[in-house]
Amino acid sequence: MHLLGAETISLSYPNRTVLDEVTIGVNAGDRVGIVGRNGDGKSTLVTILAGIREPDSGRVTRRRDVTTGYLHQTDDFAPGSSIRQAVVGDAADHEWAAVPRIRDVMSGLLGDLDLEATVDSLSGGQRRRVALAALLAGDHDVLFLDEPTNHLDVEGIAWLARHLKNRWPAGQGAFLVVTHDRWFLDEVTTNTWEVHDGTVDQYEGGYAAYVLQRLERRRLADQAEAKRQNLMRKELAWLRRGAPARTSKPKFRIDAANALIADVPPVRNTVELVGMATSRLGKDVFELTDVGVDYPGKTVLDDLDWVVGPGDRIGILGRNGVGKSTLAGLLTGDVEPTRGRVKRGKTVVVAVLDQQLRDLEPLMGEFVRELLGRKKTEYKTAAGDLTPGQLAEKLGLGDVLANRVQDLSGGQRRRLQFLLTLLDEPNVLILDEPTNDMDTDMLAAMEDLLDTWAGTLLVISHDRYFMERVTDDQFAVRGGGVRHLPGGIDEYLRLSAAQDSAEAAARAAGGAAAGGSTAEALAGSPSSGTGRGSSGGGGTSGGGPSNAERRAAQKELGAVERKMSRLQKSVDDVHARMAAHDQSDFAGLAELTQEQQGFEAELEELEGRWLELSETLE
Repeated sequence: MHLLGAETISLSYPNRTVLDEVTIGVNAGDRVGIVGRNGDGKSTLVTILAGIREPDSGRVTRRRDVTTGYLHQTDDFAPGSSIRQAVVGDAADHEWAAVPRIRDVMSGLLGDLDLEATVDSLSGGQRRRVALAALLAGDHDVLFLDEPTNHLDVEGIAWLARHLKNRWPAGQGAFLVVTHDRWFLDEVTTNTWEVHDGTVDQYEGGYAAYVLQRLERRRLADQAEAKRQNLMRKELAWLRRGAPARTSKPKFRIDAANALIADVPPVRNTVELVGMATSRLGKDVFELTDVGVDYPGKTVLDDLDWVVGPGDRIGILGRNGVGKSTLAGLLTGDVEPTRGRVKRGKTVVVAVLDQQLRDLEPLMGEFVRELLGRKKTEYKTAAGDLTPGQLAEKLGLGDVLANRVQDLSGGQRRRLQFLLTLLDEPNVLILDEPTNDMDTDMLAAMEDLLDTWAGTLLVISHDRYFMERVTDDQFAVRGGGVRHLPGGIDEYLRLSAAQDSAEAAARAAGGAAAGGSTAEALAGSPSSGTGRGSSGGGGTSGGGPSNAERRAAQKELGAVERKMSRLQKSVDDVHARMAAHDQSDFAGLAELTQEQQGFEAELEELEGRWLELSETLE
């Protein structure tokens, strides 16, 4: 039964904030010890809950019939009053002596004092005992005790502990006590509140349990902070080693940053991830040949050749409506091509993380822990096996395992959706705007998990930072085709700006046809790399190659790129075998070196042909 509580209360002094939007409650049966450093706001919290002081903001609510009593740190008695009057007022002896609670208080705290003596004649310790007796003699539902053990001897403290434990039947009444007496806290309290830095942390148990839980919380917090710092170092390493656009204007001291990341490896072990992905997927993932997709009155994709291989990490860029979702639908099978062929590997298992959270709608009444319990007990990553609980902890869901899905915030639901998707163990993952409702720390944790995920990854996102962080290659969907962007998002922005300028100039000159040709030329330029298939475009104007010649060049370019991709993987494979080979086997190492040189020579020849074809298409 709720007795009283505080809702988002705050209180500040000119030089500091004592309480900052604290929400806390007291229920029947609560026995609360309040701890914290001097000046952190323990007494302030008690006076606000007791209704003695008003907060700057927020409110204190209490049940209508609840009565409270408060023991101040200072005593305030009417001058000349006797001890008897201070405790029981004008009640006759037979009246108060008939109440067991009052008899216990009188004998326990005041048995050695003359009840007719004036309070003014008492020492400070005796006055304190009278004030405590006056409070305990009353019939209150909630007691607020601010340093009640001050000036009490050992026997008095033991008596007070016994009295508080026996004052109410189990589950009734409540008290909050501020004291530095650790034995007393352990003896009488079942909950501990720690007031610090404007907030209140709650712990189960008395002082000993509080110390253990506090140390455990700090240990876990230190672990979490260490993990966070490692993620930040990893992210810093990626920033410093990345594209010149990110590093030419650093907002941190370059020497200090380089020293900090000196021992941080690359964010991903690409060779290992590709090897694991190949073992899960085989050599074939997606191959699109002469693919076209038409909608009524509109051609979205045309003459598209594209290959996506095992372990590819691809970012897909493009303006709204150009066909990004259509391209993803071709891969998942949700969209059938109007022309051409889409070949999917036999072992491909695709999962799509979209923006709609539709997968969670049937699960709203489920508990998060139950959902995880129905998944496999281990999740395999390049960094080792993890349990669903460990994954949940990494994604900041460790505190909501006992919650229902419907009670989660938007960001928590997004994280849960991602977690459940990973636990289904797909080998192809398509992320459609995955960063919505995510804060920066959660994005870093998500990126860290993806760094060890072995499979083919395709990301459709307007979040530039996230895309550059988790993908190795970016592609633009433009003019019905897919163009590889060796220069990444910077190249995409340059192409978009050039296209916009050309179209604007064409409109200004009244040459819409010429503007269309320029746009088609920009959109129809080459793809390259692993899965770097070619893309179809429209016609050309002037003395450039004809449409048929462009398509022929694009097809050859696509074939060259696929060969280059295979050769590059062969070179990487040889490097891996050389690293694992017995370094004392000089003959074996010589054979591997010769094999590597053969692949590299062939690769160099193909690169020359690739440049020729690229120049033809420009």
